Amino acid sequence: MGRLFGTDGVRGLANVDVTAELALDLSVAAAHVLGDAGVFADHRPRAVVGRDPRASGEFLSAAVLAGLASAGVDVEDVGVLPTPGIAHVVAATGADLGVVISASHNPVPDNGIKFFARGGHKLPDALEDAIEARLREPWQRPTGRDVGRVRLDPDASERYVQHLLSTLPHRLDGLRVVVDCAHGAAWHVGPEAMRRAGADVVVLGAEPDGLNTNDGVGSTHLGPLREAVLASGADAGVAFDGDADRCLAVDATGEVVDGDQAMGVLALALRERGQLAGDTLVATVMSNLGLLLAMREAGIEVLQTAVGDRYVLEAMREGGHTLGGEQSGHVVMLDHQTTGDGVLTALHLLARVAELGRPLAEVAGVVQRLPQVMINVPGVDKARAGSDEAVQAAVVAAEAELGDTGRVLLRPSGTEPLVRVMVEAPGVEQAQAVAERLAAVVAEHLAL
Repeated sequence: MGRLFGTDGVRGLANVDVTAELALDLSVAAAHVLGDAGVFADHRPRAVVGRDPRASGEFLSAAVLAGLASAGVDVEDVGVLPTPGIAHVVAATGADLGVVISASHNPVPDNGIKFFARGGHKLPDALEDAIEARLREPWQRPTGRDVGRVRLDPDASERYVQHLLSTLPHRLDGLRVVVDCAHGAAWHVGPEAMRRAGADVVVLGAEPDGLNTNDGVGSTHLGPLREAVLASGADAGVAFDGDADRCLAVDATGEVVDGDQAMGVLALALRERGQLAGDTLVATVMSNLGLLLAMREAGIEVLQTAVGDRYVLEAMREGGHTLGGEQSGHVVMLDHQTTGDGVLTALHLLARVAELGRPLAEVAGVVQRLPQVMINVPGVDKARAGSDEAVQAAVVAAEAELGDTGRVLLRPSGTEPLVRVMVEAPGVEQAQAVAERLAAVVAEHLAL
């Protein structure tokens, strides 16, 4: 049996893989593990629980509340709130634990459960493994005054909006912005924060009914956002995913501004204000070479990690860095938030546009993305991708062909028997040709 926790909590088909029973048991086990670790040693334990709007989140959050309270933990139920908003509430209130019920950008039938430790930080692997190991163990149940209490926190979203606005270096007055909330957790706080920052807001995807989260809208479906930007004559558009921990944007012409470009813009702005720690940006190996070249030219170091926001966060915390993220739009600004925050990213990206008084296309143009081609090669022994002589020779030849103007990356999938071949080059035709040649070598020499 594989590890229950993935790179971002427990996730799967709601009511099949992620059940009410599992939610309750995970919550009880988390309370026991943190209690034994001494987290609750000198006080009565407190937790914060929130979710995105999907229907399954209703019964899963009820199960989490029941599990925690039955284990003697007092719980604040913040209801529907973005994942970073829940992390902020955990940190701001000094809670011992946060629980988020969301499957982020996944389709509605899925759901997930992830935990935040005190301070709003994701749990380390060791604590997740300890929670999994103690599922359904016998335990002494508290009674009477020792059981946990549950209370609603109706003001959490307002406090989160106030926090977002407090971080802004410049208001958004004069900008018309389309805000696509993906019928997700940011359906209220996203547009509200933009309005109060001064923007003229056109709202899209802000009518969640429990069954439409990420359905044809949001950061994974940018078509409606492009159309709305063009139709409304907006200066820009921003799109969140279901739990609003990521943001992608489009400029006034409908062209996409991805996470790499947003990070480049924010890195330059922070460095200009003396707030980019170590003049370093943390990104993953999947970030476009265009970002690396732009940052090199600006004198900003790019520290690259494995794919996954948890690896970005680990590197940021270990090195004391303030900015990092992924091409997908999952951007972390550690001076203001402990995890990726789509609304925060959107506000700061648009604040830079307003501050410079130039179109988003021009501002984001500091990062010129190279054409990138990805080919998945299934049915191969991914463990040999880094050692097979023929494969490595093909990689060396491709790198020699591309020189400093391109890049090659072979990345074994973390969950499937396949290797991802990624090639960047000055032209899409060259990138496609090199990728296809490499994929053929991988398929031939690593076949199972």
